[in-house]
Parts: sequence; C-alpha cells; structure tokens
Amino acid sequence: MKANTIVFDIGSTYTKAVAYHLKKGSLCFLAAGQAPTTLSDVAVGAAQAEEAISVQGIAFEEAVNRYSSCSAAGGLRMVAMGYMPKVTAKAAKEVAMTAGARVMEVISVDEPPEYREEVLHEIRPDIILLAGGTDNGDETSALENAGIICKARVKATVIIACNRNAQKKVAKLLDQAGIDNIRVANIIPTIHELNTKAAREAIHSQFINQIVNARGVRDFCQTLNNKEVIPTPGAIFMASELLAKGLFEKPGIGSLMLIDIGGATTDIHSAIPELEELKLEERGLVINNEKQFSYRTVEGNLGMRVSAGGVLEAVGTKTLASLIDPSLGISEAAVIDYIEKVEELTSYVPQDKEENSIDRAIAIAAIHLAIHRHAGMYAREDDAVMGVMAGTAIGRDLRHIKSIVCAGGVFVHVSAAKREMIIRKAFENPGNALLPLNDPRVVFDDHYLMFSLGVLSKWFPDEVLDFMLKYWESELKN
Repeated sequence: MKANTIVFDIGSTYTKAVAYHLKKGSLCFLAAGQAPTTLSDVAVGAAQAEEAISVQGIAFEEAVNRYSSCSAAGGLRMVAMGYMPKVTAKAAKEVAMTAGARVMEVISVDEPPEYREEVLHEIRPDIILLAGGTDNGDETSALENAGIICKARVKATVIIACNRNAQKKVAKLLDQAGIDNIRVANIIPTIHELNTKAAREAIHSQFINQIVNARGVRDFCQTLNNKEVIPTPGAIFMASELLAKGLFEKPGIGSLMLIDIGGATTDIHSAIPELEELKLEERGLVINNEKQFSYRTVEGNLGMRVSAGGVLEAVGTKTLASLIDPSLGISEAAVIDYIEKVEELTSYVPQDKEENSIDRAIAIAAIHLAIHRHAGMYAREDDAVMGVMAGTAIGRDLRHIKSIVCAGGVFVHVSAAKREMIIRKAFENPGNALLPLNDPRVVFDDHYLMFSLGVLSKWFPDEVLDFMLKYWESELKN
C-alpha cells in the first residue's frame, strides 16, 4: 500500500512527518519520521522527515496530499483588555490556549489609564484581545480601552470581542486611528458562558500571517493542500475533542485527559462531553469554574529539555532525586549537571541507564505538577463571599475521567513497564486535587500521531474518528 497523504509538524527542534493511505471511509497509518527543523527554510527539514519515511520502505503515490501543523514560530504576544480582571483573564486564557498566542498581560478598568497605555508600549503586543461587558451589559469599558489603544498608536491587531452593542463604536474608533481590527462574537455573552471559537479562529489567522512572514514558510505553504499551517496545540486539541465526543451518529470514548509532554512545555487537555448537557445556570460563574466541554493548560516552565530547569526549580533537587531508582546511586549534583546539559543541548539523547532514569524523573515531576495545575480542588475553608463551603469541589473536575492518552518522546522510547510507571507515579499523592478516581484506562500515542489526526480531522472527521477508535480499541477495552 502506497502513501497518498502526509502530515508534517514543524517544531522548534524537530520536524515530524506521518504518512497515511487515505481514501473515503478509510485511513491507514503507514509510517512516521522526523528530522531537525531547518528554520531558515523549513521545506528542507520537511523533505528530510519525508525521506526518513521513505527509507523505511514506504512508497508514495505520484500525487500526495500534504498538510501541516506548526509551533516553530512561538506564540503571538497578546494583551487582554477588559472590564473585570478575573473574568477577562479567564476568557483570554481560554481563547489563547489553542490558537498560538501567549497572554503577556491582562489589564482591566481597575488600572489607571496611564498604566494601561504604558503596558501596551512596553509589551508591544502582536494582538490585543478587547473584551468587556456581557451582551447588553457594560459598554463604557470597551470604549475607554479602545481610546487608550488609539492613543498608544500600537501596531497590534485588535480582536474586538466585547459587548456586541459596543463593537461598532469600538471599530469606528480604531479605524479612524488606522489600527487593524477584527470583530468577532462576544467571548463572554453571559456571565455563565464562554464563547471562544470565533476569537480563536481570528488569532489562528494572525498566527498564520506571522509564521509565514517571520519564518519564511510561504513557499512551503504553497505545497500544502489547504495552503496554510495549523497551530500544533490547536491540532492536538481538535483530535482530543473528536476522540472524546465523537460525531453525530458515532460516539467517541467519553471523557478523557491528554498529556502531551515535550522539551519546552507540558500540555494537559481534558475533554468532558457530559458538561455540554449542563444548563447555563448549572455551569456556575465563569470566574471560578471550568465547566466547558474542552479545556487546556500549558505549563511553559515544565519540559524535558529547554524547560528542564523549571521542573528542578518547581520541585527542588531533593524531591527530583527521590524519583530516581535509589539502586543507581545517582547524586543530587549529578541530577543538576544533567539538567544543565539538556537545557543547553536540547536534542540530547540519554546515553545510559542513569541518564534515562533522570529523564524519567523529570517527566514524572513535570506531569505531576501539570495535572495538579490543570485540575480543580476541594475548597480548604469556607468562603462566604463566593458561597463556598470547605470540602466543596471547585474548578475543573476530573474525578470521572475514563481515559488518559499520553504523548511525547519520553513515552515512545521506553518499555511498556517504564512508561506506565511514569504515569502511575505522576498520579500518586493526589492530595487536594480533583484527579481521576476510578482507575482510568491509559493509552499511549506510540507514533505521536495526535497532531496529524487533529489536522486531518478538519477535513476527514469520519475517517479520523474511525481510525482513532480502532487504533486504541484493544487497550480501551481492557
């Protein structure tokens, strides 16, 4: 069987490629390959990753369909401006997490106008997310912030995602000042609801513009079927949503967590279809609950290489050393030396069992911290203002998660027993966190396919869902 579809992922360190045979109603995985990313001309690294598939004996049809995700450009610098700081921060985080943006600052009308203008001058954002006011609610904050943006003469694109009644007036002010802007649906139409899809798509389009201009991938995009790249986090997010929820006549596997650990970040996705059945009033206030169907957190200081020092700083040398097999006799000094090495040499591969053991300890600690930051918790004490009693579950409730999908190189290059040990230890000592209770099934993305499946799901959702259900079928039934 020849490959007729290939999906690339252009990362900061490596470019990955996955080859499939795709026809209507059927998707078959053939092979995967990778090569160092060539940022001066990403097409070179992509061709080398494709060649890594060919040397495995995989032949390609004459006409090959090509798609790609990308994370090599880093995130767009984003400032969120709104009315209430907690609500704006929540909304901005949700919008940015899958669209290729980094929230650098959240500012509200509580801050003096001079301070808000100063933030814009200092950060020089690529994007300003202008929130503020539920529909038919407050208009003054959005208009005031629009005036500050005009005064600052920023070069950012402003995504107008505020009270719909204020949007036309805001756009007029920005147009008169010559500031690029995009109007989308209000991200907070009611206090019980986050509506982030349109704003995410707007940021996605800006991400594509930046990556094409800044990384010289315009020619590469022309070789792709859809002429554009998709942010890698968004692709993985789409795959996890589809696997959890399924399609209209084809159910998915139900609630899941996806753990994606890389060199720079540890990303946690959770998709809980049951939450879509909640009435708006059951969702609780946006400012203190995460009751949307899908949710993602990114820990930018927790990773296996670039951010390995962040793991050490977060847990301490003694705790990290305690996660290593004591029979190996590895000193705390050796742990520090290894972390300094991999931060400097980001493509470094462990050379012996001692280094492999330290690598696994880094993974355990990073995942443990990331899942605790993603999950909600039991309230420790009464809070009369918020109407919360001690012991109340608040935040993202993962207690009934049925499946955990794990992705990342640390899982691919170890034995089944070792990778299961990493997950088991990472979930030990849940403490106050609302983590899974009922021994969820754990499956591993052995070939790191999730990004490619997410990309393809945009055009071939039925085939991708069928593939995912079959790919992990045996493990999911165990």
